[in-house]
Amino acid sequence: MIVGPVAITIYVVWWFINLVDGWVKPLIPNSYLPDNFLPFNVPGVGLVFGIVGLMLIGALAANLFGRTIVSYGVILLDRMPVVRGVYRLLKQIFTTVFSKQGTSFKRVGLIEFPRKGLYVIVFVSGDPPGEIKDKLDNDELMTVFMPNAPNPTTGFVMFMPAKDVILLDMAIDDGAKLVISAGLVAPKQSKLKQLAEQAKKKQATPTVVPPKEEEPAA
Repeated sequence: MIVGPVAITIYVVWWFINLVDGWVKPLIPNSYLPDNFLPFNVPGVGLVFGIVGLMLIGALAANLFGRTIVSYGVILLDRMPVVRGVYRLLKQIFTTVFSKQGTSFKRVGLIEFPRKGLYVIVFVSGDPPGEIKDKLDNDELMTVFMPNAPNPTTGFVMFMPAKDVILLDMAIDDGAKLVISAGLVAPKQSKLKQLAEQAKKKQATPTVVPPKEEEPAA
């Protein structure tokens, strides 16, 4: 139970370091690469240079000169026929994901799918867009996202009657863990429910108090 997660974590970190090194190292001048001066390869050099580069770009974009350059770059991307569509799509995705104005999922729910009697986890996004609600002529509609397991970044967006969605008290993070783990990681409230049921049983069981022994008369 301990060795498995630790080994997988180390493997993922090592894979990520090698991936970044493969991208960044070819961009670094040979005079700055320690591999050219040492008899062995130094992992993580590309990652360090990448982090430093991102920090410099962030510092540059924070001042007036940097914002001017970024704005010109955005205008250039917005005028390129093919790149323009990709840029706008990615911008909208990042704006939605990192927005702090409550545009994330609202609730976790269940719907019957793919047939009656089978249920899947869905995430409630909110109300459908106005045009869809008007065309369907139904005021009690919900926009839900049904993720695929174990990769919740893909799935189906559905507009369905609110009466067909069973809302859960489960947190969004717990719902995501349940999908990613293919049902192996149960939400914490299931344990709390078991504890609550045990506490109710104890309360229902009458407590027998032994009678006090009478003290002998003096």
